Amino acid sequence: MTLERVGERFSLGEYEIDAYLTVLEHGRLTASEIAEHTDIPQPRVYDTVRSLSDRGLVELRESRPMKVIAIDPEEAFSDVQSSLSDMITELEDRYTAPARDTEAVSLVKSRSTILRYLEDVIESAEYELALSLTPDLLDRFEDDLKAEIDAGVSVELLITPASEARDPEEYDYSAVATTVRARRGITTPVIAVADGEYSMYATQDALRDDRDRYGVIFNRSALGFLVSGFFGTVLWTTAERTLSEDAESRTFPRRYASIRRCVKEIQGLKGDFYATIKGRDIESGHDRVVRGKVVGLSFEGGERVAGMSVETESGVVTVGGQVAALEDIEAHEIRIGTDEPPEYER
Repeated sequence: MTLERVGERFSLGEYEIDAYLTVLEHGRLTASEIAEHTDIPQPRVYDTVRSLSDRGLVELRESRPMKVIAIDPEEAFSDVQSSLSDMITELEDRYTAPARDTEAVSLVKSRSTILRYLEDVIESAEYELALSLTPDLLDRFEDDLKAEIDAGVSVELLITPASEARDPEEYDYSAVATTVRARRGITTPVIAVADGEYSMYATQDALRDDRDRYGVIFNRSALGFLVSGFFGTVLWTTAERTLSEDAESRTFPRRYASIRRCVKEIQGLKGDFYATIKGRDIESGHDRVVRGKVVGLSFEGGERVAGMSVETESGVVTVGGQVAALEDIEAHEIRIGTDEPPEYER
């Protein structure tokens, strides 16, 4: 097995390392000379150099006295690169991705792991995706975002830093997102939120160098709304440039995880709208589904606070976003139709 071969090649003991480096430095030595240049006991020298010879690192000339000759490292390690490549392939075959729901919140410090979760969040979105990406990350996940757009997912994309964002005349942002803005500063974090639940947060430094390298993953956790809320109220509303607006070509019914995005989209459209809202009663805490005609929309604080009023059979119900306190319902999922309230899949 490749893994075993690589392990055998590099499992050198302290004596073997000392002897090998000494022979490399001098090119050719006898066993006695190796003992003089190192702390290896004389009786152990022969076993040590024969071990190096078995690994193909030195050549032994059986003369009197025996000569130990260094092999050019480029030749000695010529097969290492291909062996390591094979080893990685074998390890990947054995690798099983951890289940997302094993932990509600995870802290990761590996750049590759952060990127893997970022990709997973993007690909898992079924109807709504909020993203804060650098231009380099946009390039990396361009094909994934195009696939999400083609699948009818609403993508709200923030590019940061704004100074590095490509001009809309040079790049077709509508192919990767439904609406795009740009925000200043490398302090803006990298964020991805799928359907208001599965989300990740990381510093830009975590994906550039070794400083402040960390990412936080919310695995289908109710705490994911913290990332979604931070994106919508702090980052999105303070973006300086609009690179692409909604084309409004998507059909109804539509699904939303964010009431802010829902209100923003439908308040500018004509006609009647009907809602089916899955959420929680803010007083009892019980799950609740509300169905009826949308009779009121509100947007306050520069897109920071959004609300909706729905006329039901039992009266008008007010709906807010996550951690709503003034409304009747905290919305978790909103479905909007134009003829009647969409069916809710239990």
